[in-house]
Amino acid sequence: MFQAGTIDSAAVAAIRKERVDWRFRSVAPSLSGLTIGEAAARGAKLFDDGFLGPFVVLDEEALEHNLRTMADWCAERGVALAPHGKTTMAPQLFERQLEHGSWGITCANAGHLRIYRAFGVSRILLANQLLDPSGLKWLAAELDADDDFEFVCWVDSVHGVELMTEALSGARRKVDVLVELGAEGGRTGVRDTETALAVAEAAHASPALRLRGSGGYEGALSHHTDEKSLQLISSYVDGLRELVFAFAAKGLLDDAGQIIVTGGGSAYFDRVADELTKDWGDLNVLPILRSGAYVTHDDGFYRVISPLGEHPRIGGVASFRPALRAWAQVTSKPTDELALLTIGKRDASFDEGMPEPRLIRKGDGPPSALEGHSIQKMNDQHAFLTLPASSPVEVGDWIALGLSHPCTVFDKWPLIPVVAPDGETVLDFVRTHF
Repeated sequence: MFQAGTIDSAAVAAIRKERVDWRFRSVAPSLSGLTIGEAAARGAKLFDDGFLGPFVVLDEEALEHNLRTMADWCAERGVALAPHGKTTMAPQLFERQLEHGSWGITCANAGHLRIYRAFGVSRILLANQLLDPSGLKWLAAELDADDDFEFVCWVDSVHGVELMTEALSGARRKVDVLVELGAEGGRTGVRDTETALAVAEAAHASPALRLRGSGGYEGALSHHTDEKSLQLISSYVDGLRELVFAFAAKGLLDDAGQIIVTGGGSAYFDRVADELTKDWGDLNVLPILRSGAYVTHDDGFYRVISPLGEHPRIGGVASFRPALRAWAQVTSKPTDELALLTIGKRDASFDEGMPEPRLIRKGDGPPSALEGHSIQKMNDQHAFLTLPASSPVEVGDWIALGLSHPCTVFDKWPLIPVVAPDGETVLDFVRTHF
């Protein structure tokens, strides 16, 4: 159906030549001066070799499980995957996603696009309109310089088409675009078929653009999994199909080659796939999902809402596993009901739920399960841990926290250890670029 996208493996490998130093605040000072690759080869232990808390780690087994599970499911369902790279902004993880068969990588803005191209990502879907003249001129130069580079982005207004056309004057290659479908209560995108057709006709007539199909984001419409919410998602995605049929009926996709229809965050990708894999008749359509958070899953929002979360909506497939974990130390216990941890909003996500205490590590002993405890609030650098009666938590203990919403975790950590099944031995480091 399609070939997987590619990335410049040499550029990704060069990440491991960067030197470890004070910029990576949690990494053990004893590793300073080594390259990232050399530091990874040491097999350092988080607690024995001087990592400075708080720190966030990635679980290698869970990462690989999630990558393989999503890739296999997409292949079985007949949908392509262009995972949203904004989740991690980590080219090392992009490479693994592409190695598992991803069609391309999704970005959100021109800055992301520039980073992706620095690592040679060959196929990029920008899930937004690109109207900035500087960004468009830079994009045109990238397209003109590399015939193997494929790019597509949204349009949702005739004026936007006009602005793009003006900025792209003189470009050798046309920019591929999809008409974005919005919805009441959603974000960007056209709100009705009449406007969608007007935008599509403007794009088709533009000397700088090529209309390829339709796209949008259903995740903004609901944060629930009741049947009414799921039906709302299905109806919205069916609207993406209806736009393509309407465009095709007017001959607006005659030059499109393979038509693209795309949706799918990490919350409702099952419903998106159900709709996008329905019969397309004579149309040559490539359905693309853009799920990004699946790569690490989480211990909160996506655990609850994902089709492969704790209450899976997809049968016969192993659920995703949370691959992100934070460790913080108990720095104060002012009362028997409260302890303070050395982690806060600057270190961990809080926008879609508080971190969840999972494990406790006392002294040099192994971690053990910690139940009945919760984080009630966070300041910039402190987390308020509520203690039940007879809590074992004391000052100096280390607490492992499950994290919710990975998209607001990765941006806080420029170098993240990847750990073995024991949870402490470092196998690698992932470099992020925010």
